[in-house]
Amino acid sequence: MRTAIIFGVSGQDGAFLSKLLLEKEYRVVGVSRDCGKASFHNLERLTVRDRVELISDSMDDLKTLTQILSRYQPDEIYNLAGQSSVGLSFEKPFETVESIAGATLVLLEAIRLVGLPVRLFNAGSSECFGDTGGNPATEELPFRPVSPYGVAKAAAFWQVANYREVYGMYACTGILFNHESLLRPDTFVTRKIVKTACRIARGSCEKLRLGNISIERDWGWAPEYVTAMWMMLQQDQPEDYILATGATFSLQSFVAEVFERLDLNWKEHVETDERFMRPSDIQTVRADPGKAERKLNWKARFKTDDVAKMMVDAELEINSSDRLK
Repeated sequence: MRTAIIFGVSGQDGAFLSKLLLEKEYRVVGVSRDCGKASFHNLERLTVRDRVELISDSMDDLKTLTQILSRYQPDEIYNLAGQSSVGLSFEKPFETVESIAGATLVLLEAIRLVGLPVRLFNAGSSECFGDTGGNPATEELPFRPVSPYGVAKAAAFWQVANYREVYGMYACTGILFNHESLLRPDTFVTRKIVKTACRIARGSCEKLRLGNISIERDWGWAPEYVTAMWMMLQQDQPEDYILATGATFSLQSFVAEVFERLDLNWKEHVETDERFMRPSDIQTVRADPGKAERKLNWKARFKTDDVAKMMVDAELEINSSDRLK
């Protein structure tokens, strides 16, 4: 039985990855900042909480991390932890950089000191690229981040690359483009849109208030992306990969798909609110995930319109289940 440690196990990706690895008969150890206070509702929703060994650690203590690695002797480590909101990173830049770049460096150093032949996956972000002028990003495109979150993710990417080259570690980064599901917290715009639209469909008179809905993004389905994470660690050599659908849609299109799924006209329920405008935002994000398709044989099946419909259906199912309780 192989052992995997997931840092950031309580988040969307951590929960889906836990489920995937358990299905592959891994021993899964989940690390969270404070297991005593965390709800782990995502693990509960996927009915895997009781099968994940949960431990507390803040990822800023080198001694504690080395003790965890020595104790569990993992075959694989997945670094999914850190502040995950681009918008919030403008309000909390120090916390964002420390929880992403700082924590990644501590983890890398712990792996080096323990000396285990462990394989590390690091969760990167499309925010590293910044504004590409609408051109599809490839793995060779230079980084020009425009948010504290993007800066932190770019720093973590190069830390991983440095330890791989200097110390011969099996360490790689998946440059993740937007990937969604019902497990996203309400602070993410896709979940906010779906939850508000469903309340409106049930009779609420509220308006859905959004910032710039003309932005274009590559939104995929989260469960597919954790499969790619696992596949990256099964290769003979560690390499970095862009993980995306390769299809770009506007936020307005996502909104329209959500409301159409509920038989509503989005124009009657959506308002623009300046409070949700970011200090700096990328207008169009495009990705070329060709390397992942060629080398990993991984290709996203679901595009943005599929994601919108599946998120609505899942939200309606949860609301229906809650009413029956």
